Amino acid sequence: MAEISLCMIVKNEEKVLGRCLESARGLADEIVIVDTGSTDRTVEIARQYTSLVYEIPWRDDFAQARNFSFSKAGKDYCMWLDADDIFSEENRKRFLELKRGMDGTEDVVMMKYAAGFDEAGNPAFTYYRERILRNHAGFTWKGRVHEAIAPSGKVVYWDAVVFHRKEGGGEPGRNLRIYEKMRADGEELGPRELFYYGRELLYNDRPEDGAAVLEQFLEREDGWVENKIEACVNLALCLRKLGRREEELRALFRSLEYGRPRAEVCCEVGRCFMEREDWETAVFWYEQALAAGRDDGLGGFVREECHGYLPHIQLCVCQDRLGNRKEAYRHHLETKKLRPGAPEVAYNEVYFQSLGK
Repeated sequence: MAEISLCMIVKNEEKVLGRCLESARGLADEIVIVDTGSTDRTVEIARQYTSLVYEIPWRDDFAQARNFSFSKAGKDYCMWLDADDIFSEENRKRFLELKRGMDGTEDVVMMKYAAGFDEAGNPAFTYYRERILRNHAGFTWKGRVHEAIAPSGKVVYWDAVVFHRKEGGGEPGRNLRIYEKMRADGEELGPRELFYYGRELLYNDRPEDGAAVLEQFLEREDGWVENKIEACVNLALCLRKLGRREEELRALFRSLEYGRPRAEVCCEVGRCFMEREDWETAVFWYEQALAAGRDDGLGGFVREECHGYLPHIQLCVCQDRLGNRKEAYRHHLETKKLRPGAPEVAYNEVYFQSLGK
């Protein structure tokens, strides 16, 4: 059976590091932890789990730190986790089953990353990441922020999931600061960097700057298609914040240049028409969201609610506004199956009971 080195980079993670390592206990055959300047008990906690603890200065470069951690790995494969990642018991068992099935020919193992959760704790925002990589095969992390390795060779997909359970707000503005410094230093941003820089500007309430950077990204021919589709959604959000509503809708339709409609895009378009009280057109787009299907293997961001719950609850509202109460109630029943604990579902249940349903 192939052996795996768990490689982590950490800084001031005393609140979550032990939780992460306990959840991963027994999954890896070696643990390498690289500390980049902690001032709390992170290093002390790390040494309770491994003797392979290294301390290096932080250079505003996640790829550099991850590459250093991989350079210290001694096993057949390298796996990375962040300190606020965890494996559920179910996913621990699935991981071990899949690990036992490795035949040593795999170059990259892709695993789903759950980075957002609904009110019941179920994954709400997921995407695939390159989680396990063959050691000494030339794989190199790239990107000072939102670092990644381009998968190549024999790539396999596992159905074990890593949960990203963030505690606290982290270091506010760090990613944006790094991108701004790169620009100030005259570094040319590649397509992936432009994409994430534009998103960081959006998240930091700089929609005008974000729109300009995302436009710059979309004009390039070398951007990944899934990033381009997501960039259209992010551009639309920037334009929305700027009050440019007609351009917002055009940005969403622009995503169709890069592939079939994604459920996430259809829901955004549906919302635009709901806000105009154009209920029939909104119904069309939310029905398109339900019909769009999904292919998680494409690698793009998946907002789980866009593939069921959100279209159904919005169709419930739209059909009610159109006077189609039977259809509205049918969609309400679907939302009860999908997220029975959601406050909107409880509100709608009271509403329909008042109508004698």
